[in-house]
Formats: sequence, C-alpha cells, structure tokens
Amino acid sequence: MKVLCMLQLACLVGFSAARTREWAHHGAPMFADLTVPEMKAIRSYLHSIPEMKLTDARSKTLKKNSILLMELHLPKKHEALRSLDRGQAKPPRQARVIVQFGNQNPPNITEYIVGPLPYPRSHEVRTFKGNKPVQFESRPITGVEYDHIENLLQKIGAQAYKLLFETTGGFSYTNCSNRCLTFSDIAPRGLAPGERRTWIMLQKFVEGYFIHPIGFEVLVNHRDLDPEKWTVEKVWYNSMYFDSVEELVEKYESGEVEKLKLPDHNDDDLYSTYIPRGHSHTPTNVHGPKLVEPQGHRYAIDRNFVEYAGWSFAYRVRSSAGLQVFDLRFNGERIAYEISLQEAIAFYAGDTPAAMQTKYIDAGWAMGTSTYELAPGIDCPEIATFVDLYHYFDTDKPTHHKNALCIFEMTTAMPLRRHFNSNFQGGYNFFGGLENTVLVLRTTSTVYNYDYIWDFLFYPNGVVEVKVSATGYIHATFFTPNGLHYGTKVYDYVLGNLHTHLIHYKVDLDIVGQDNSFETIDLKYVNFTNPWSPNHFIVQSKLHRTEHKTERSAAFRFGKKFPRYVHFYNPSEKNKWGHQKGYRIQFNSHAHSVLPKGWREEVGISWSRYPLAVTRHRDSEATSSSIFTQNDPWEPAVSFEDYIRNNENIVNQDLVAWVTVGFLHVPHSEDIPNTATPGNAVGFFLRPFNFFDEDPSLASKSTVIVRPGQDGKPKVQRWTPEVVGHCVTDKPFFYNGTYAGV
Repeated sequence: MKVLCMLQLACLVGFSAARTREWAHHGAPMFADLTVPEMKAIRSYLHSIPEMKLTDARSKTLKKNSILLMELHLPKKHEALRSLDRGQAKPPRQARVIVQFGNQNPPNITEYIVGPLPYPRSHEVRTFKGNKPVQFESRPITGVEYDHIENLLQKIGAQAYKLLFETTGGFSYTNCSNRCLTFSDIAPRGLAPGERRTWIMLQKFVEGYFIHPIGFEVLVNHRDLDPEKWTVEKVWYNSMYFDSVEELVEKYESGEVEKLKLPDHNDDDLYSTYIPRGHSHTPTNVHGPKLVEPQGHRYAIDRNFVEYAGWSFAYRVRSSAGLQVFDLRFNGERIAYEISLQEAIAFYAGDTPAAMQTKYIDAGWAMGTSTYELAPGIDCPEIATFVDLYHYFDTDKPTHHKNALCIFEMTTAMPLRRHFNSNFQGGYNFFGGLENTVLVLRTTSTVYNYDYIWDFLFYPNGVVEVKVSATGYIHATFFTPNGLHYGTKVYDYVLGNLHTHLIHYKVDLDIVGQDNSFETIDLKYVNFTNPWSPNHFIVQSKLHRTEHKTERSAAFRFGKKFPRYVHFYNPSEKNKWGHQKGYRIQFNSHAHSVLPKGWREEVGISWSRYPLAVTRHRDSEATSSSIFTQNDPWEPAVSFEDYIRNNENIVNQDLVAWVTVGFLHVPHSEDIPNTATPGNAVGFFLRPFNFFDEDPSLASKSTVIVRPGQDGKPKVQRWTPEVVGHCVTDKPFFYNGTYAGV
C-alpha cells in the first residue's frame, strides 16, 4: 500500500511539473515583441482613421501627424498569471503606439493602446500616472528633424568655411569629398520645459569621429516646426563665446580671435581606428580558444520561450528600453515575474558648453531599437543561436535587425564547486568537482558613441546574474586647460570627459507566490563572558534582521550605509529546515548619485537616488522612465519618486525591487581608441537564500568524484561520457591526487 501511494505521489508530481511547463510555454507569447504583420496591421488601422490625418513619418515636413513608435503593451499582471498559473486563455495582445500630432494647433504627443492583435479594430488614449501631460518639445529627435539640422549646419559651414578649413587642416562641412566634418548633438535640449535648444559640436568625419572634436560648437534653437525660423543663439570657438556665426567670422578675420590650427593626421594613421598597431607577442597564424558543443545545444528555444537546465523564461527586447525577461522559473517554480532594463544614463562634466550640457538619458533615444547585428566569434560565440529583431521607430515600415540577439551556453572555466580532501600523508581521501556552465541571453545597444552589452546569465544552482558591460567610444570634447578639472587629455586637443553611468532595472520577484516580504540583514558585535573561561570575554558578530514595512523604509539612498544582505522572502513558505524561502539581491556596482536631490535635471531621474527601492506592484507603475525624459527631465511624464511617495505597506505583498547599478568613468589614455570591457561591467545577482533544501545543482550529472582505490589507482566516478569529443580532447579524464617532496 505504501509503495502504491508513493507511486501515485510520483505520478502527481510528474503530471504537475509537465502541466506547469505547458502553462509557462502557453503563456510566453504574451510577452513576445510585436511581429512584422502586427506592426503593419497597426499602421494600416491607424492610417485608416480620417480624424487622425496620419502621413508618412519620413515625409520632409515637421508639421505632420505621424507614428513615432510602436511596441508591445504588456497585459496586466493578474490577467497574465491566469494564463501562466492556470492555463487559461491569454488576454488579447495589444500595442502601445506613440503618435506625434505636429499638424495641429497646438501640437501634441498622444499615446494609444491599440488592439486586439493581430487584427486591430479599436484604440484608446493611454495616460501616465497622475494624468501628466507630455510636452510636444519632449519628443525624441527624428530622422527628418536631423535632415533639417544638417541643412542648417551646411549653411553655418558655408559661413565659417575659411575658419573651419584653416582650423582643421583642410576639412569642411560642404564640398569636402573625403575631408568632411560631421556633428554630435547634445541633450537635454535646453534648460527648462518647452525648450528645444541643442548644443552641437563639429568633428572630423573619420573612423571614430567621436574623439575628433575641432573646438567649434553652436547652440541651435529648433523649437519651431518651420526650419526656416530656426536660429543660432550662441557659438563657442577656442574657449570664447559669440552671439552669432557672423560675429565669430568677423572677429576671426580681423584677428580679434586667436586662430586654432589642429595637427593633421594621415588617414592610415588615425588614432581612433581599430587597425592594429604596436608589436604583438601573440602568434598571428594560430587561432585562440573557441567554445564548442560536442553533442549540440543543451537548451531549447521556441520563439521567445527558452528552457535550460531547469530554467525557463520568456524574453522580449522593448524598443524604447531594451532586454527584458518574464516568468522566470527554476524547476517549475517562479522566481520572478519580470526582470527588465528600464533606463541607462551617462551624465558628463566639462569645460565646453557641449560638455557641460551632456546628460544622456538613453531611453529618449529609443535605446532598445539600437540593437544592431552581432558578430559571431566576437560579440557571441560562433556556436550561439542568433535571433533577428524587429522594431518600429521613426519609420514607415518595420526595421529588421539581423542576428541582433544571441543565446548560448558557455563554460566559465571556473568550477561551480570543488574540494580536494587531503589525507595529509601525500595522498587524498577524495576529490569532487562540478564544472560551471551557464546559459547567456545577450543583446547590445549602440547608443551613438557607447556600446552597452546586456547579459542575463542563468547558473545551474538557481542563481541569475544580470550584467551590463560598457565599451565603444568615449564622449570627448575639445581640450582646454581648465578641462583637466573634468577629465583627461587623451590626444592632441582631445579631452575625455568624466561621466557616471547608471543603469536601472525592475525586478518583480515572486517567491513561491506573490505575497512576499522584505528584510535587511546586517551584523552587530556582541560581547559576553566566555562560558568555558569566565575570566575572558567573547566578541563576535551576530545577525541583526530588520523587517521593512513601508516603501519609504525600503528606499535606500546613495551616500548612506547600505545593508549587507537584502532579502525577499515568503513569510508563509519554509524550506525543510524551517527557514522562510527567499532570494537575495547581491550588487556588483560602484554607483553613486549624479546630481543633488531635486536639482533641475535630477527630477527626471529620481530613481537614481536609490541603489535599491522596494515598492508594491502596481500595473500603473510599470516603468521608471519614459522616452520623453531625455528632452524634458524637469517635468517628467514618469516620476519614480511618485511610486514611493505614498509610502504603502510592503509586508506580505506583491513586491518590486528597483535596482540601480553603475560606475564612474574618468577616461584615460587606454580608452583610445575604445573603452574596453574588463573592469567596466556592473550588475547584480539574484541568489537563493534558503529557497531550496540544498544546492539544486546536485541534480547535475556533470559531477566528477575521484577516490583512491584499494590498488592505489584513482577510481573515477562520473555520470557523463568519459571522452568529451574529438573537437575538445580525445583523451579520457585522468586525475592523480598524490603529492610529495622533490
């Protein structure tokens, strides 16, 4: 009877696991990015509405009504969970669509929720929390607006042709063939809401032009929708300000302005190129090590649903923000409902007006759409699975980004765990070890000069690592002696400006359900009489736990002491040893605040005040930033501070952790030509904390145990093939744990 009951229980467990997997797979399409047919159907539907008067986004006028962006509109969490946890029907798919109405008075930006997909037939206006309006001037710059800026710069270039030609050694903005100038534009675009005034700096248009400033910067007012009414408000040249290009040219010709003469650089000796230079000590006729999969993939992908070694999750690449993971489960148990990139900022300092003004807020540049093709063997291993992405931003048809995301398994070349048990007599009792392999989900964002590499890593012991690595070109401005207070001279007339990178993530943990609590754990010294030697005292550390009951209590400010452990747990669920099941967040970050609290642009990035803030889940608090913050950080459409201002109870609630990581970058000569990834990676780990009864990677059959046999020869115990394969090694595993003097 007992055996029968155990068999029935095993069958129930197996059925439950299969059903859980089926429901996770069933629900994954809810989080999938819009398909090309869906995008085209949405465009056709909205263009068919007469009162909208929509025209092509790429038509040359700015006085038009056009679609700026479309992306998936996520379902409400409770609706999604009915599909994921009960196998019920999925809620209808919907899209979030931003329309800019420039052909009306006054112009405005309106967001719509359009559905159901794939055959839309209705739309409704989407508002932000608190019904905050969106300033029309806060919209991102489009390709058409850049075309008009280019036209204006050509006029400026013609006016200052002689000055630019003499300064740069033969470069010009017009009639230039292979010695042309280009530009970088700075944001935010002004000093207050409703402005659209942009500092623009000119650079030599060569490979890596980001680090070729020429010392000429202009402030352009392009608020008017008629480009003929745009004006130049200021000019900066050789550390001097002028009210117009005409004034600068006049004083240049009269000798009132000291003339600059930049050193010339040969095309085949440009310091900004990737062309190898210097002496290499590595053989050039031998390839370096490569990853291989001797018997093929050990993971499975079905559209946006991924399974690997007990893990399963769905993913998307949100056009306005970037990589996001949903319904993350380990062995069928949900760990997190959502882990998503929200925002990336880089705030600079400098001596030139462009440097002073540079405060990049990258969602405002549609960071998620800058997911360009990944190079096999460089961006991802050749064995990776490459996935195409599609975006609809500032376009009239979906844009196809080939091989823009990759998924691969890799060895870390570090054991997950190991132990050599010595007998202290020249031998050993046993050796045990387990190789560490991880699944990597990766994409990149090249937001102008910087390249961000976004990673999610899934470990076999229930750990998730979320990481960003920064590379690409530094944002450089023209060198002035005073500039050394704000950076480093990295080449003739080139200053690498100091800046701070901050990255913001949303982590919606569901630890054995949605009813979770949050505590911090620190250590306190205790001093007590030694029980086995009463004349002495023991001083040691003792766990000190603090339960945080409100959102404000769980919002930790930069500059204040941060707890040693931050722990999310289910008060009602315990493991075998009586501990509440939980996960903790472990930071790998050197972040700090970028501006004083409440100072102008800081209002738009109020999330940057906190390395960690914990709030109750609200569907109305879906994101911490918006695509409009870059050009209106002073009165942002989304204010993260509003999420914690009401100071809600967070005990036994559905909780969301908002995580800020980052680092200070003081550029140095080794950043030429590019910033390298080593030392420039930050992120965080999600680590089980009494969630399991023991390390779940014990289920891995890649473990190797070696014990000395009675005949003195090592006895190897393993559960995988003895020989890996000819492309790795054709030799069987061998281990001899003895040691002796020589």
